[in-house]
Amino acid sequence: MNDLVISPEVQRLAAQAVRHTTPCGAGDIVWHVWGQARPGVRPLVLFHGGSGSWTHWVRNLDALLAAGRQLWVPDLPGFGDSAAPLAGGDADALVAPLREGLQLLLGNAPCDLVGFSFGGMTAGLLLAAHPELAERLVLVGAPAMGVVPNRQFELKAWRHLTDMDEQLAIHRYNLGVLMLHDKRLIDGLALQTHVANVVRDRMPRRRLAHTDILARSLPQVACPVHAIYGEHDALYKSWIHQLDAAFAAAAPDFRGMHMVPNAGHWVQFEQPEAFDAALLAALA
Repeated sequence: MNDLVISPEVQRLAAQAVRHTTPCGAGDIVWHVWGQARPGVRPLVLFHGGSGSWTHWVRNLDALLAAGRQLWVPDLPGFGDSAAPLAGGDADALVAPLREGLQLLLGNAPCDLVGFSFGGMTAGLLLAAHPELAERLVLVGAPAMGVVPNRQFELKAWRHLTDMDEQLAIHRYNLGVLMLHDKRLIDGLALQTHVANVVRDRMPRRRLAHTDILARSLPQVACPVHAIYGEHDALYKSWIHQLDAAFAAAAPDFRGMHMVPNAGHWVQFEQPEAFDAALLAALA
């Protein structure tokens, strides 16, 4: 899709960020940094979801900055402006380049790590292998907890379409099926952000989200683990009330699950004020 519409909000935030790069595959991971380091305050690292970029957090960055946090937000390998990993096309292939990137940028200083959806699964795999990287893990709408007996949604394909209006209709449909509970939010910022992200997804054959790999990884995560989900998350639907027990069984130091009312999978976009309050409480 040509002539992507980039919202003024995304342009404003992008202009305020400091850009860093670390090696990945044949290119780099691009990291976007907002705010200044503060003594005694850990860096806050945010991993976005699948087919996304740093803009999955577009409605949250200002509030987190106002709370005094320095934000490190990569485009995960294979998404946004970051190169794909050399081998592998799923979350497990991201562990090595993300570990290298965090160590190059932050040294031996641990961070607070927040992962949304695919990024939550990736964060769990990363800390299972390298628990020293973070002092706290917050999982947002994360899949792969092994509580859903079958897939709860189906997305429609769009890459074969040449008509731009037909593509946009599919993007609206997919946003409504998976990402947003309130369909009134689809047009505007959500649609612009989604389209700009999905056209840059170079990791189209991901399958781990439909397994229990996060639940199997969490026993190796030593730090406190929190969970935040929208009550209408399309990944789980009626099975979402099984999650609290699943996290408690898997994570040695599980601190609880916060359910955000009137929100779907993209909870931090749909209910930003409620989400930001829940996240800052988890990080306190």
